[in-house]
Amino acid sequence: MNRFEEDQVVQENQARPAGDGIDRRNFLGCMAWAGTGLLWTMSGGVPASRLLAQGMKNGGGAGVGKAEDFSFVQISDSHIGFNKGANPDVTGTLQKAIDRINVVPAGMKLPDFLIHTGDITQNSKAAEFDTAAQVIKSAKVGEVFYVPGEHDFSLDDGALYKQRFGKGTLGNGWYSYNHKGVHFVGLNNCVQVDAMGNLGAEQLAWMKADLAGLSASTPIVVFAHIPLWMVYEKWGWGTADGAQALALLKRFGSVTVLNGHIHQVVQKVEGKVAFHTAMSTAFPQAAPGAPGASPGPMAVPAGKLQSVLGVTRVKVVRGHSHLAVVDHTLAEGV
Repeated sequence: MNRFEEDQVVQENQARPAGDGIDRRNFLGCMAWAGTGLLWTMSGGVPASRLLAQGMKNGGGAGVGKAEDFSFVQISDSHIGFNKGANPDVTGTLQKAIDRINVVPAGMKLPDFLIHTGDITQNSKAAEFDTAAQVIKSAKVGEVFYVPGEHDFSLDDGALYKQRFGKGTLGNGWYSYNHKGVHFVGLNNCVQVDAMGNLGAEQLAWMKADLAGLSASTPIVVFAHIPLWMVYEKWGWGTADGAQALALLKRFGSVTVLNGHIHQVVQKVEGKVAFHTAMSTAFPQAAPGAPGASPGPMAVPAGKLQSVLGVTRVKVVRGHSHLAVVDHTLAEGV
């Protein structure tokens, strides 16, 4: 175990409540209240993660400025249209997240693009999609890439989502693209959700064909709403056929899997694959398996809400061994 991994285990032990039911041997970190949003740094295609305070102290990482280097931002679970007690102003906290993205630390560049990993809306209504688009367009990024969550498909089997955010995608909204030597794969595992996520045979066949022509040395980033790995089966926090998708990625030397859905940061590394879930910009959920808890919106004291929401920045730096991930809480200010 290297120093970075040791730091992550310490963070995990400090952040996880007792009796949460998680197998500690299989997780490098579970920072349930770390803040929504991740700063991802692609460093030679391999992921690494740090808390915001560490990233800021270190000037956001080394090696920025090469033609191949870049960063991107992940947000998730904005749930526009939600108005319950856990957060009666989800539009306001989404705007706060975008404001956080638009603040670039000294020595860093603006992110090349933004990824939203689903549940853009609460009820997949036209007005909700309109509001989300209006807020997100203020982000100072080159482009925005989306994958849907189950709430974006809830009323119309994804018709409005595909019209607003899925143009040019295949099937029910899957696609891939390349950016500065990294291959990105956006998946939809929210169709016909029965207790947990599902990709389906058609999407898996497309994914196999999409990856077939790539060199094993190509860095891969896969993003979908529901975790592709089994975070907590009892709550449906996983993808039923996710193992089939992960099997297609085994030959690659660097794979990063980004998800949302569970509204908290959970990480693990298996071989050459690093998994990371993002927090919500709307409201938190309980840690998986927490005594007496169940999935769903969790209210926290009003003064603490922004400390459990945030943004994730990811930075790709060639010639380094890790992709750097930094979670920024909304409470940190802009």
